[in-house]
Amino acid sequence: MSFSSDVKTELCREPPGKRCCALAEAYGALLYANTFSPGQIRIMTESDAFAARLPRLFRRAFSLDFDVLPPEDAAGKRSFLITDRDKLRTVFSAFGYDPDRALVHHINLAVAEQDCDRISFLRGAFLAGGSVTDPARAYHLELATGHESVCREVRALLLELGFEPREASRGGRWITYFKKSSAIEDLLTTLGAPLSAMGVMQAKVEKHMANAMNRITNCDMANADKITGAAAEQLDAIRAIEAGAGLDALPPALQETALLRIANPAGSISDLAQLAWPPVTKSCMNHRLRKLVELSKSME
Repeated sequence: MSFSSDVKTELCREPPGKRCCALAEAYGALLYANTFSPGQIRIMTESDAFAARLPRLFRRAFSLDFDVLPPEDAAGKRSFLITDRDKLRTVFSAFGYDPDRALVHHINLAVAEQDCDRISFLRGAFLAGGSVTDPARAYHLELATGHESVCREVRALLLELGFEPREASRGGRWITYFKKSSAIEDLLTTLGAPLSAMGVMQAKVEKHMANAMNRITNCDMANADKITGAAAEQLDAIRAIEAGAGLDALPPALQETALLRIANPAGSISDLAQLAWPPVTKSCMNHRLRKLVELSKSME
């Protein structure tokens, strides 16, 4: 199952509540459904949980059943259909619409006056027209409707609840979406999917840890490359001095440093400083190695 499917399953665990909340949830689902017109209502879904919830939701909200239900053993995308004129009139009347007139889709805010009704409305909208990307890949939650005015009004509704969504259009659909993980977490929690919100948080933590480990690894590799490059330059300088004046011509401290580097070609400056007798500071050992490189260049 996808992360979206898991979210919808979690949202459907609680049965439809008070009739006003059931009505608001059904309203959100209808405005984000495939067809909501005076001639028919058609809701299509691939979510097993939402498919099981829809008949109960409509009985609770409107005291009616769908005219056509998908087969019990249906898989994939399933269709729920109402074409009966009396049933359509019941549904439209519940939202203050007249099915005998041209229908312009707007949100009747009287159906979503209370916060619980607004949340139920948004839950229904997500169940019918929402999706959320697996947070392990990216952060993206969206609601897609075929009605531009509904998209605009849902954005205003979300703003009233403290969210800051963005809008876009794609293939004749109008999209309300979020890209910030924190906003997605908050919205999922508000809609009734706290476990899914925790999944987003966990994915974010894992990403941060992975990024931190990559930075540490890259830093370690860069430091190792730097040490290896410096040691190679120092060894080349020592060989040049040995081939020229010879190491015996060096002052005792530099001679000891040259022999330590030859014996420890991959050792760090700190390692060499501790191996000197008597031990010296890292700064002192670094100074001696730089001196050897300078001497080799003066001999060229």
